[in-house]
Amino acid sequence: MLSVLFFLSVLLVGYVYAGYPLLVQLVGTLRSRPVAKAPFEPMVTVIIPAYNEERHIGKTIANKLALNYPREKMEILVVSDGSTDRTDSIVREFADEGVRLLRQETRGGKTLGLNAAVREAVGEIIFFSDANSLHHPDALQKLVVNFADPQVGYVTGKMIYTNPDGSIIGDGCSAYMKYENAIRLRETNIGSIVGVDGGVDAVRRSLYRPMEADQLPDFVLPLSVADQGYRVVYEPEALLCEDALSTATDEYRMRVRVSLRALWALYDMRRLFLPGKDLMYSWQLWSHKILRYLSFVFLIVALLTNLALLEKGPFFALTLIGQAVFYCGAVLSPILERSGKGNRLLYLAYYFTIINMAAGHAFIKFILGKKIVVWSPRKG
Repeated sequence: MLSVLFFLSVLLVGYVYAGYPLLVQLVGTLRSRPVAKAPFEPMVTVIIPAYNEERHIGKTIANKLALNYPREKMEILVVSDGSTDRTDSIVREFADEGVRLLRQETRGGKTLGLNAAVREAVGEIIFFSDANSLHHPDALQKLVVNFADPQVGYVTGKMIYTNPDGSIIGDGCSAYMKYENAIRLRETNIGSIVGVDGGVDAVRRSLYRPMEADQLPDFVLPLSVADQGYRVVYEPEALLCEDALSTATDEYRMRVRVSLRALWALYDMRRLFLPGKDLMYSWQLWSHKILRYLSFVFLIVALLTNLALLEKGPFFALTLIGQAVFYCGAVLSPILERSGKGNRLLYLAYYFTIINMAAGHAFIKFILGKKIVVWSPRKG
């Protein structure tokens, strides 16, 4: 029984991180669904939620004004969630350029801010931007051409994490995003993706459904669009650059926060898990999201059962040594980095360990019923 649990756990981890991407690639060769892109310039409302973002908001607004998109077809709306610094006054400096400020006097969180902003929006397409997001000049244009396809309801772009100081968590984060983007490209080829970035996203205004304050828009909204029968696709040429978090503590906290809200989003949209009108999408949700967030369980079971199976022979001794080397490498990675002897493989082991520990931490919070509504500016 223990050996069955061990091999099952190892196989599940292998399936989540390698098997599923390979299967999606295989399905895509048999059942490709290309997006019917075409020149398309609808009215777009750019929504920027902000809380105490005086350091970034001016640069972010200037970045949006510089996008290669007809100015008369673009509205910029900043939602200030009870900011107490100079955020609001900086936004008002752009009033002559048509930038509108919508203030929530009482902090209600990003989701309620987006709900309020969409009610005020005039655009056919809603383009979401974080308060510290700097988009490539062609990002919006590259996103909206996907909406020429009437089956497309939501489009997400490509986030690139820059790492100006060479920190290890930044390298791991960047590699993780490259891996995620590769999967999204393959998922788009077969229909819809199951995860988006949130900082370089657009949705048809007609498909936006108001969300509860504790719901994470980056997860609930695309799932809602898919539930309405529309495609959620990835556009690799719509680029967003953000600094990666530079410390393990910052990255861990962010991962716990995002994982917790994602778990609640998956719970709220649990009807999509059941094989119904879209069996393919249900399989994708289970493989890319549910099993991914539960990988920490498989990793723990693999380690514990391996310890219990040591007396069964040299094979289990070798597998335990392999696990020990992996986790020791993750622990040693920051120490070696500080001494100038860092290694990229150890960086990845370090980051892999952090995201799975964060998923476990978030799962405990989820079981205890804890939720997150308001947010603070992202460090990094």
